[in-house]
Amino acid sequence: MSDCQGLGDCDDTRMQRIYEYLDGALTHDDIADIKKHLDTCPECFEQYDLECVIRTIVKRSCIEAAPENLKNNILNRIHSMRTVEA
Repeated sequence: MSDCQGLGDCDDTRMQRIYEYLDGALTHDDIADIKKHLDTCPECFEQYDLECVIRTIVKRSCIEAAPENLKNNILNRIHSMRTVEA
């Protein structure tokens, strides 16, 4: 079992929380909790580091820009989802 603390069972929640953290989808308090957790949990930090590498490679590989209307549609849907959740 992992020596993770503060996020529950890391085996079940680790990647979801790391994705949310990297996507900027957490509150300031949650961000602080994740940062603290990553500092103390080598397993989660390894997953975080791997995800950072993957995202960097994908960004470098994606040189084609999305059409402006697609970006606007995505942003509008995100805004609508956040409004519903609040």
